[in-house]
Amino acid sequence: MNEDLLASLRRAVDANPEDSGLRLHLAEMLLGSGRHSDAVGEVNAVLQRDPGSRPALALLSRTVAAMTGQAAGPAPAPAEEPAARAAEAEKAAAQPDPSPHADIDPADAAFDWTRAESEVGSDIPPPFVAEPQLAAGESRDGVAPLEPETPPITLADVGGLDAVKKRLDESFMQPMKNAELAKAFGKSLRGGLLLYGPPGCGKTFLARAVAGELGAVFMSVTMTDILDPYHGVTEKNMKAVFDSARAHSPTVLFLDEVDAIGMKRSGLGHHAMIRQMVNQLLIEMDSMAGNNDGLYLLAATNHPWDLDEALLRPGRLDRTLLVTPPDFEARRTILEYHLRDRPLAGIDLTAIATRTELFSGADLAHICVTAAEKAMTESISANRICPISMTHIDAALEEIGPSTLPWLESSRNVVKFSNDHGRYNDLAEYLRSRSIL
Repeated sequence: MNEDLLASLRRAVDANPEDSGLRLHLAEMLLGSGRHSDAVGEVNAVLQRDPGSRPALALLSRTVAAMTGQAAGPAPAPAEEPAARAAEAEKAAAQPDPSPHADIDPADAAFDWTRAESEVGSDIPPPFVAEPQLAAGESRDGVAPLEPETPPITLADVGGLDAVKKRLDESFMQPMKNAELAKAFGKSLRGGLLLYGPPGCGKTFLARAVAGELGAVFMSVTMTDILDPYHGVTEKNMKAVFDSARAHSPTVLFLDEVDAIGMKRSGLGHHAMIRQMVNQLLIEMDSMAGNNDGLYLLAATNHPWDLDEALLRPGRLDRTLLVTPPDFEARRTILEYHLRDRPLAGIDLTAIATRTELFSGADLAHICVTAAEKAMTESISANRICPISMTHIDAALEEIGPSTLPWLESSRNVVKFSNDHGRYNDLAEYLRSRSIL
């Protein structure tokens, strides 16, 4: 996939948000590159304006099929006019009822249809049962793990991002660690935390750190873990996920790319399967109100503005936290981590961190890998070990830029035109501090 072309298309869509054809073209490219959740988000934006758009519904079906590994079915037809439906019903009522087996050959009349249906039904897969990741020393079904688990990640392992960690501690960690004191001050322990921000900036790592701080099992769930083409199985999978999390409490249940699981129902048109998935998610989150002891709900998204508003009500994902691109200290820590155990010569981490403003953690890892590849190529040519030097880092920086810029530029429009409720004030402040707004 040509990233420059993709970035150009994103800018064109941001400049012409009402152009459904252009947005669907972007969604096609995202689907082709395997970015299913981003493709769903773009299709969802089209369906919000035109719920009956056949091209959008067809593309949504193909995207869901790609996520689940199933063949895409035909796009659902737009809703008919009430008068047309009434006319069709009246016409059908005037027709004599055909025999339910009129098209069966007499030679097959003795065929046992009940037995055949039961055999087909037995092929339907059972609901998904989530297997949480165990903390150190944790056992499953009373049997200790064969090998000790790695030490849990805590916030101390997160380099820099002091402002993010401080707000996370105040809004979520301290109330959960001091439940009785929080209740005395009227602080509700219901609800969950939504982490949002550009991709590759460590939202999943922060969620793991929260689990480590709380001494909880970490369970990560995505749309592909839940979605199933069989009617009703998706809702059973959703329920199984929450039941499994409660059974292994204390648990941090992490809903990754939650915009794909909890997208706006108003934009789904007649795509009943995904609408039911969103409804079931809301039901499970509400049931947490009376049964949430030891269950902590965290979610992450790159597009919080695509979430169904019902998900953000009090008692659900009612706390939000912007996870920004890593600051200077965080960048230096990430670079040091990814360059460790590699042959180095004259590497200036401070200089690299200074030059990589707005780079995501994934971008910084890519720089280190690219520099290592260049040093390895040089070593092969020279028939000796050539350590990674600033020359290799400079060459990598010429090829790699900050991937967060398209997200930050598109979020600028959200802050300008869709922040009347003040939900994205922290994002507005960050954009202003970087002269983007």
